[in-house]
Amino acid sequence: MAIDGRNLQILANYCAAAADAMAFTLMRTAHSTFVKETEDFSCQIVSRDGMAFASPRSFGAPWYSGIDYGPVLAFIDSYEEGDICITNDSYAGNVATHSPDIHIWKPVFHAGEIVCFVVGHIHNTDVGGAVPASLSRSLTDIVQEGIRIPPLKIVRNGELNEEVASIMRLNVRVPDQNWGDFKAQIASVNVGERKIHDIIARFGIDDFLQGIEGILDYAEAQARSIIATIPDGEYFYADFADEDGEGGFPCRVAITLRITGDTLELDYTGSDPQLASSLNMPTGGRERHPLALVGVTYVLSTLDRNLLLNAGTLRPTRAILPSGTVMNCEAPAAVGMRSLTCALSQIATIGVFSQALPDRLPANSPGGNSIMNIRTSDSHNRSVVASLGPVGGGAGGTPRHDGPDGSGGLSAFLKNTPIEINEAEVPIHFHRYGLAADSAGAGRFRGGLATEMAFEIFAPNTTVTARNRNRSVFASAGVLGGESGALSHFRTLRDGVAIEHGNTDVIRCQPGDIVEVRGPGAGGYGLPVERDMAAVLQDVRCGFVSPQVARDSYGVAMVDGEVDLAATARLRAEMRTHATQHFDHGPARSAFERVWTPARYHLLTTFLADAPISWRHFLKQQVFAAVEADAQPPAVDAVLADIQPTALEAQMQAIFQNLQQRYPAMMNRSH
Repeated sequence: MAIDGRNLQILANYCAAAADAMAFTLMRTAHSTFVKETEDFSCQIVSRDGMAFASPRSFGAPWYSGIDYGPVLAFIDSYEEGDICITNDSYAGNVATHSPDIHIWKPVFHAGEIVCFVVGHIHNTDVGGAVPASLSRSLTDIVQEGIRIPPLKIVRNGELNEEVASIMRLNVRVPDQNWGDFKAQIASVNVGERKIHDIIARFGIDDFLQGIEGILDYAEAQARSIIATIPDGEYFYADFADEDGEGGFPCRVAITLRITGDTLELDYTGSDPQLASSLNMPTGGRERHPLALVGVTYVLSTLDRNLLLNAGTLRPTRAILPSGTVMNCEAPAAVGMRSLTCALSQIATIGVFSQALPDRLPANSPGGNSIMNIRTSDSHNRSVVASLGPVGGGAGGTPRHDGPDGSGGLSAFLKNTPIEINEAEVPIHFHRYGLAADSAGAGRFRGGLATEMAFEIFAPNTTVTARNRNRSVFASAGVLGGESGALSHFRTLRDGVAIEHGNTDVIRCQPGDIVEVRGPGAGGYGLPVERDMAAVLQDVRCGFVSPQVARDSYGVAMVDGEVDLAATARLRAEMRTHATQHFDHGPARSAFERVWTPARYHLLTTFLADAPISWRHFLKQQVFAAVEADAQPPAVDAVLADIQPTALEAQMQAIFQNLQQRYPAMMNRSH
């Protein structure tokens, strides 16, 4: 049959169904909770040169729909039928982006020629390394983050490479679990291979190959059509993680968005330098790296739900990713927490597009989705390493409705794990798991509520990891009068005393400890005074909003479980009736940015760009400490930044010169 518009859509549906079958096989046969319940995995079908043209429609993480496997495909000299290849090395092609992500790929042959590849990844709960579950903000180089597998053939001509397999099993904490997940991956690509043969039998090889390019071209055309509706211009937004390392200073991800006709450019210049922690993203500077452009995928999908998601979707977009920065690190930088930085980039992306399309895009999601992992032991002295699932916030309020509670937004579509599954597989007891009251940012349409979890430990020497801890200092922003969301917290209750952990992500526990974690709430959209009183009443009745917050944030007075209309009218008459700024970032970030203005950050970024990469994070911390010690009162500093830039420049140049004198070695090294 000819590949016209109708048949192209039919072929695209068949390919998506094949990817669905791969994902369903993986989910149903995996051993670890994080794969079979939370669904941190991906499956794609990619062209001979590695461009993804089909992904699952309702399974797994959607970050990788536009992935380009080409760089890792090129590491293998030749392929034969029955080969399956593997890697988790973040610096070998930048397809795997942290060590727990095991990527595999299998060539699909027809008449002796490769016609495509079936590929995918899973996130292993543990791949060895310095800490249980392998990842922590505190780690400083990739060697600490677990075993690394260079691109190689794990199955050759249908035969497993037992030597490599034995190394993989020996260097992880739960080898049986990992090996079960790996066999599920093998089953997934084998199913994908069979489905491709079925598609070729139906469509013919020529139409199949022509259709691959047609599917990619169609997605590109759709994306360009959507982009063309967005006003041309240049927009800027930055978001911050609370810390750039243990007890560190804020970490900045900055984007300048340039829209010209039907093309986009995301310039990450101004983002933080490469860090001596694990927040770095190993993008290799590739201008269409999927993790740098996840936010673009989300925005375009929001603007047109019929958008086909594949590598063609990203063709009209390019990212500028300066080398030696948190968005494009160099080996051997640690990268385990790159998902937190990726979330920041998504928030910044939505923030810049929000300025261009304020009536079509939501407020900020939190980007502080803690993945809870545990290493403990059962009554038979068996070691248990498991993921308990994500604890995060909901999505930002939208122009038309409240943000979804407890999920959505930037949660990468990771699903929660039912506590019945967790208690059956892990020797802990849950005291609480649900939505956190009063956590959502107020607005005409409020943000999504955060989730909270509390569980009791029964074994000594238990380690709990809360990967991607964030938003205990800086809140998620509201827009157009909407308020910022509530902050997160992480604590242990021991003998009735609360031990606060802040953004610490690895803690040691003893029997009887109760671990409590609450995610951050999402920002609201629009003025709270404009929220329907009936919606506020419903939230109070559901326990989502307390009567006090209903009064303070929404101006809705409650008496005996009903709205007091007269008191409400008085309260609302005293509230703001127009937005004074596009974003409400909350008090902590507002205070921070009164000192760390865009002008000051520009001076810092320029200074660090001239320093050797290995020095940049150290120098950044030295500059922050010096500014903190020497800072003018915030209001005065803001005036200096806006009216007397030379005064600000003089202050910063004095700091830079002092550092150059103290550390002359940094001036004598190449980058």
